[in-house]
Amino acid sequence: MSESPASEPRHEEVRSDAELREEHIRQLVKIRRLLITLVLFASVLACFFAKDVLLPVILGLMLALTLSPIVRGAGRIGVPAPVSAALLVITFGTAIAAGGYAASGPVGSWLSEAPELGQELRIKLRGLLASVERVKQASEEVGGIAEQAGSGEVQRVAIEQPGILNSAVSSAASAGTTLVVALVLALFILSAGDMFRVKLVETMPRLSEKKRAVKILYGVERAISQYLLTITLINAGLGLAVWGLMALAGLPKAYIWGIVAFTFNFLPFIGAVAGVILVAMYSILTFDMLGQAIIPPLLYLAATSLEGQIITPSILGRRLELNTVSVFVTVVFWGWLWGIAGALMAVPFLVIVKVACDNVETLRTLGKFLGGADTQVAAAREPDEPEEPKGDEQSIKA
Repeated sequence: MSESPASEPRHEEVRSDAELREEHIRQLVKIRRLLITLVLFASVLACFFAKDVLLPVILGLMLALTLSPIVRGAGRIGVPAPVSAALLVITFGTAIAAGGYAASGPVGSWLSEAPELGQELRIKLRGLLASVERVKQASEEVGGIAEQAGSGEVQRVAIEQPGILNSAVSSAASAGTTLVVALVLALFILSAGDMFRVKLVETMPRLSEKKRAVKILYGVERAISQYLLTITLINAGLGLAVWGLMALAGLPKAYIWGIVAFTFNFLPFIGAVAGVILVAMYSILTFDMLGQAIIPPLLYLAATSLEGQIITPSILGRRLELNTVSVFVTVVFWGWLWGIAGALMAVPFLVIVKVACDNVETLRTLGKFLGGADTQVAAAREPDEPEEPKGDEQSIKA
């Protein structure tokens, strides 16, 4: 007997439904990727245009994350959170103000004398800049010939630009305002204790998500605190070492270069190079002999190299090791977005992303890429926090 003709349409209809479902899933995946791309693009635009608002807020949050373990430890011995938070914030602000005040006098005089210092540096480097001068003279001669060939006179309007000192004062005032707002915000967050952490956990609907949120919060807090406090102490030691080395080399106002080393070393890759260049320029202006002028920048380079290649890796260990490429790209991106302030916060932000990725199952591949070779920034767990049962629900899906 021949097959029933009614069976074929039914088979085709079933296969068509399956294909439609697969096509529907593919379309949903494409839409999801497009939405994620749009959200990322919108977030970058928001960060760019809302820099003046977001910068002090993020700086205050990072400062609060750094100091919160100290506030919690003080609470265990009976010190109220508002008291310990106020003492820490006042100490931190006073240290920054003292360093800025100590450096303001010499830096201000250098900025006011920048044209004269530049001319003096130009004279001392005349031999090295001879080729550049010849190119400049040739371009000026070509420009003069072009002007003579013109049929009419061109009226030139000179627009007076603000001086270097005025620009520096304006930048310092803006940085001071940002720092004050960040300190006040950090004070409020630290004084609140665990209130915000508890509220965030309460918003999670399931027990497994609450546990995951707690692990991420404590992991971020401990990783940021460990990184920033350790780096600050290392940079302070580097500043003292540079101060002593510059004094031994005979460089005037050696303490300024200790402050420069302490501050610039928070900038990965860029800070050490910029410090060496500044020390070299000042050393050339100070000493007449090239052999004597080259000693201070070499000492500065040796100190920063020893710190970056041996001291910092041995103290931080492999727990906070990050991929060099990811660190460089992050510093470049945030430096482009927010300038020097963004470059300073790039590595702490990368640490936060690394901890979050290590605790979200679908993002662990990204977390492994951000980390160094065979390393993982594990989320820290409170000593009295119980282990998550094996049969519990799955990790939070991104």
